[in-house]
Amino acid sequence: MPASPPRYLWQQPGWPRLHFDFAAAGPALLQARERKGIAQGMARAIGLERVDEVSQELWMQEAMSTAAIEGESLDLAAVRSSVLRHLGGDSGGPVERHVDGLVEVIQDATLNHAQPLDADRLCRWQSALFPGGTAGIRRIAVGRFRDHADPMQIVSGRPGREVVHYTAPPSAEVPREMTAFLDWFAATTPADGRPAALDGIARAAIAHLWFETIHPFEDGNGRLGRAVADMALAQDSAAGAGAAPRLYSLSRQLLAARADYYAALQQAQSGGTDVTPFVEWFANAFAQACDAAGEVIQASLTRSRFWAAQAQRGTLNERQRKLLQRLLLAGDGGFLGGLNVEKYLKMVDASKATATRDLSDLVRQGLLHTRGQGKALRYYISVPGWTHGLDDDAAG
Repeated sequence: MPASPPRYLWQQPGWPRLHFDFAAAGPALLQARERKGIAQGMARAIGLERVDEVSQELWMQEAMSTAAIEGESLDLAAVRSSVLRHLGGDSGGPVERHVDGLVEVIQDATLNHAQPLDADRLCRWQSALFPGGTAGIRRIAVGRFRDHADPMQIVSGRPGREVVHYTAPPSAEVPREMTAFLDWFAATTPADGRPAALDGIARAAIAHLWFETIHPFEDGNGRLGRAVADMALAQDSAAGAGAAPRLYSLSRQLLAARADYYAALQQAQSGGTDVTPFVEWFANAFAQACDAAGEVIQASLTRSRFWAAQAQRGTLNERQRKLLQRLLLAGDGGFLGGLNVEKYLKMVDASKATATRDLSDLVRQGLLHTRGQGKALRYYISVPGWTHGLDDDAAG
């Protein structure tokens, strides 16, 4: 009886010798580097203090997004608190162990990228994701590679009507597979005085695909695979320009294109060991992540200019300052339906008369403008270029 043809990448005759066509992927890789350079140039223009603010925001986006890709919703306050603590800032916010663990993994992968990646480090990362040894109410193996006899599969659909999207290598083969992967990762790590073995962005793409193909843990493989990619990208950045703040959120872009992300991974499984299409897709996704980082940097610069102009107009009480900060963070049109007195009262501990005076004072200073009258009166923050989705006469 003839053997069935290979169905997955790890079953291909050339596995695990993954390779790509640089001539075909080169334009996407070059574009990704150009976009990254633009974001870095914008960061240098706004100064160190604002770069730190941007870096914190992108770290929060990374933690929230890499969890959301797996269907997990994290508490924003807990993420913000954890990021601030791990980056050396002050934080009196909530503490959640699994959130801290995820932020620690991201931090270790990106800030300690010069340290070797080995099996022990990966196992400690996976333990950090599941501090109670459970995923929900299900007990899982933590701190070690999977060793169960059942197939490791990605499945969707109702019980009895499941659809198997992917089957990973058997658990018994994981130690050997991971040794090959980690040896390759070490051999291709950029180092001073040694020519790069391959393009750093392409290396991150291959590392991510290779890790996800092995699926070495019982749970957490997606988050860990993205951390491996982030580590490879951090090593590439360090080799090119020395230590630099994290100025992109790859997971945020992968979340925005989640269906395409999964499709790209699945398509890579159905082909041979030439993974050029996945390298191209990954490079484009990274370029878009750098574009999004540029938008975050621009938003930070907008906030900085707003506060500089405000300092010359008058004084604000703490309620007003918090309101303006919230409106600025919401962005252009981000505060649905505009602000009215009732919405403001839900944010502050004050009487209606006090709230009305606060808002009127902000209008007088030119920090807010209004639209409508009576019960339809709405307040909008006055930022040059922001339209809040309204007609041109909204700023009147």
